[in-house]
Order: sequence, then C-alpha cells, then structure tokens
Amino acid sequence: MDVKKKNIDISFYRYLWRIVFPIIIQNLLSAAVSSADVIMLNYVGQSALSASALAVQYVNVISMVIYGMGTGATMLCAQYWGKGDPRAVEKVQGIALRITIIVGILVTLCSVTIPRYMMLLFTPEEEIIGLGITYLRVVSFGLIFWCISEVYIAVVRSIGRVSEATIISITAPVLNVFFNAVFIFGLFGMPKLGIAGVALGTSLSRFIQFVICLVFSKKSKDVKLNFAKIFESNKLLWRDFLKIAIPAVLNDVSWGLAYSTYSIIMGHLGSDVVAANSVVTVARNFGTVVGFALASATGIILGQMLGRNDFEKAKVGAHRLVILSAVTGLIGGLIILLVSPLIVSGASLTPQAKDLLKFMLMLQSYYCMGQTVNTSIIVGVFRAGGDTRFGFICDTIDMWVYAVPLGFIAAFVLKLPVKWVYFLLLTDEFVKWPFVFKRYFSYKWVKNITRDNI
Repeated sequence: MDVKKKNIDISFYRYLWRIVFPIIIQNLLSAAVSSADVIMLNYVGQSALSASALAVQYVNVISMVIYGMGTGATMLCAQYWGKGDPRAVEKVQGIALRITIIVGILVTLCSVTIPRYMMLLFTPEEEIIGLGITYLRVVSFGLIFWCISEVYIAVVRSIGRVSEATIISITAPVLNVFFNAVFIFGLFGMPKLGIAGVALGTSLSRFIQFVICLVFSKKSKDVKLNFAKIFESNKLLWRDFLKIAIPAVLNDVSWGLAYSTYSIIMGHLGSDVVAANSVVTVARNFGTVVGFALASATGIILGQMLGRNDFEKAKVGAHRLVILSAVTGLIGGLIILLVSPLIVSGASLTPQAKDLLKFMLMLQSYYCMGQTVNTSIIVGVFRAGGDTRFGFICDTIDMWVYAVPLGFIAAFVLKLPVKWVYFLLLTDEFVKWPFVFKRYFSYKWVKNITRDNI
C-alpha cells in the first residue's frame, strides 16, 4: 500500500512539474520583459518611466478580462478534456474568443480616440500625460491579436499541450525585448522612438505571436483555433460559461481596477512615488512568478481530476498545492529582500524615490506570500470546481470596501506620509485570509461542472 501511495505521489508531482514548469518560464519571461522595459526606459528619463507605468494600467485591465475569459475557458476545457469531449473544448474556446475580441476592439477604440482623458484619470502632469497618450495609441494596435492568442494558449494548456503553449507564450516576451531595444535605442539604423518604441515593440511581438498560434493550430489533430466556433450558439455551454466565467472576469477586473486605483492614489502623490512603484512592480512580478504559475497549474490539474469525478484525489492534491504556494511565496519574498540593495543602487531615480523604493521592497518581502496563497486558493483551487462567485465577492469587498477607501482616506483626508499609505494598501491580502480558508475547508468547490452529450 505504501509503495502504491508513493507511486501516486511521484506521478502527481511529475505531472505538476510538467504543467507548472512551462508556466514558470512564461511568467519569468513576462517579468523579464517588464524589467527590461524599466531598465531601458531609465535611459529615456524618469517621466517616460512614470508615463509607461501609468498608461500600462489600461493594458493591465484588459489583461484581467483576457485572464478571466481564459480562466473560464480553462475551467470548462480542463473538465471536458478529463471527461473526453474535445468538441466541447472547441465550443468553449469559441465563446471565450467572441467576448475577448469585442473587449479588445472597444479598448482599442478608446485608446485611439480618447487617450488624453484616460491619462488624466491617473495624473495631472502634462509631460507624463503627453508621453502616455503616445504609448496608448501605439500599443492599442496589438490588443486584438493579444486577446486571441491568450485564449488559445489557455485552452491548449488546459488540455495538456504544455510544450505548444510554452513556445507560443515565450515568443511575445522574447520578441518584445528585442523590438524594444531596437526602437528605444535606434539599433540597426532605426529611429530612436523612446516610449513609442516600447509600445511599437509590444504590438509587433503580439502580432507575430498570433501568427504562430495559427501555425500550431493548423498542425493540430484535435483542438484547433477555429474562428467558425465564434458564431456557433449552444445555450447550455453559454449558460455554463457565463455562470463560471463572468464572476471570474468580474473578479479579475475588480482586482485589476483596484490595483489601478492604487496607482491613481500614488500618481497624485508625486512622480517619485510613481517611479519607485514601477520598479517595485517588476520586483514583485519576479517574486510571485512560481506562486502564480503554481496557481495556474492547480486549476488545470484539479479541474481534470474533478472532470473524472476523482473528488478525494482532488482534495489531497489541493492540500499539497496550497502548502507549496505558501512555501514559494515565502521564498519569493526572501529573494526580493536579499536583492533589494542591488535594485535600489541600480535604479536611476531621485534620492527621494530611492528611499521610497527601499521601503516598498521591504514590505513586498512578506506581501508575496499573502498574494501567492490567496491566488493559489481563489484562482487555482476554487476555480477548478467552477467556484468563481466566492472569489469575486471576497476580492471585491476586500479591495473596494476596505483597501481602496482606506488608501484614499490615508492619502487625501488624513494626509499621512507616503510610506504609511503604501503600508496600509498592502494589508489587503491578509485581511481576507480567514474567509478564504473557511471557504476552502468547506469543500464547496469540489464539483464536476461538465454536461453529458454537449
């Protein structure tokens, strides 16, 4: 019996590693791109760095929509794949594509027609507004290609085609760094475009990634990128998808808007705060790389188990994955703490901004664990069983009833020092722990959400 259990454990961790490793690589490269952008924009100037950090908040919001749609697709596709129904997988993909393409078109139109009003929400400084307008207009042309690619990546990863998903995923960040360097510094005879070069490099890399998706899809023998499915109607699947995906989308958008609101608060506290926070965001992205990858893998692995009705195995697997997320979050925070002197000394910031940066990095050393544990449970465990409504309610109350009002009161009513404002904003993850763990141990997320003969 012990030998059998040992073999099951080895098999579980092997499959986990096969799923999670490519996601780690993708997340690392994404974090590396953000880091490279910050490093290269340092040479352009602090204003360009601040403008990029604020303008990209709109990209972050659409990424939350895309991620929410991808999550909805992942949950249903993983369970239907575990059930052995590839046609249902393609139908779910079509539903997710329809919604994300519409959102991509709307954000593109806004970025082209009203970018000034979009930037005014974040900052009153004219120089930063002008640079942000340039960024938004250029980056908008790659948004629709990005929407399509991310949905396809989410679907193929959920059915176990991890190598394909990895190759597609790493294409955009690698090309992004290359194109950014070319257009920022004017390499190979190209003009020096500054912040516009960052946006242009991003758009080109996303278009090429989309083309690679088409190539892989054509070679696929099971699930393809089938645009015809966008126009198909299946009331049961639509109902299931919307019931699961909409709370996930609203959860991610609510969370993303709250983080953008944090940026609004800090943006009105001065450019030093904005610049320091842009560097901290990159450091946090690296610190949470493994934890967030583990959350994505958790949703896929548990989803496939639940689709096969392996409920007890799913419970055991969830316990293991939550413990791993806590460990990876702790390690990520320690790494940030250890390298913070190098980050501060290497940043091209004013002395005031560097002082803020040092303090912010210290707080991120413990914040990483809170974020990775919550992400693993809410985004990984709960969503695997279609339990997206709780996460939406929990995060919305936590962010919009607690953290955002607290930040506004601290900054603009009490007029507390910047460091105190930042500290109070970073209490959001730990406030919701009691509610998250209570839901986790209720096991209401242990459900098979598939239908027969879809």
